[in-house]
Amino acid sequence: NAEYMGEPATISKMAHLYYDLRPQSKYKDNKSGMSRQEWTDQISKTTTLYVGNLSFYTTEEQIHELFSKAGEIKRIVMGLDRNKKTPCGFCFVEYYTHEDAADAVHLISGLRLDDRPIRADWDIGFVEGRQFGRGSSGGQVRDEYRTEYDPGRGGWSKKEAEQGRTNGDREMRDSFRGQKRRHDDDDYRRSDYKRRAETDYRKESNPRFNRRTRDRYSDDEHDPR
Repeated sequence: NAEYMGEPATISKMAHLYYDLRPQSKYKDNKSGMSRQEWTDQISKTTTLYVGNLSFYTTEEQIHELFSKAGEIKRIVMGLDRNKKTPCGFCFVEYYTHEDAADAVHLISGLRLDDRPIRADWDIGFVEGRQFGRGSSGGQVRDEYRTEYDPGRGGWSKKEAEQGRTNGDREMRDSFRGQKRRHDDDDYRRSDYKRRAETDYRKESNPRFNRRTRDRYSDDEHDPR
């Protein structure tokens, strides 16, 4: 009814605001070589979305099922580990129209898929090569530096895993050194005991240190004969 819909001027104003807000994006591909304004101009007419924070185990079929609720999908390109060629937590979703892509940004971004919130944002369009992770290990850069354990994205980050190995090596080295010190101490105690035993034996073997022999010599010195 008229009261619910409001005045025509109000509808026009709200629609205009909604249209202006649609192409805004927090995401920007820093390797695109574009300025922020150029990027904004491109996404104002794009039909492609970048989808991030996916689980490594989320399938293309799951993504299609969810994002097709916003409109007909032209194609989905799964992000892959550059070395392993396995999913690494992102994808590109391309629609046939800009309007359907806009609906996906506003209605689907932030929903949970495989028990994690996903992020759908504007992208200027997929080109070959962008499906691969850019991290030094082959995956996404974010997975090399995060500090929390994420079972949906390979567990520990590369940095944390290396730190864990370093700590493990250090603990193993310290344990070995401790064992070596204890072994050296045991060797020292055994050798010290052996030295004392040999010294005692030499004293007993030397007539000058033999008590019975020393007593006899002492008696002979005082023998009146």
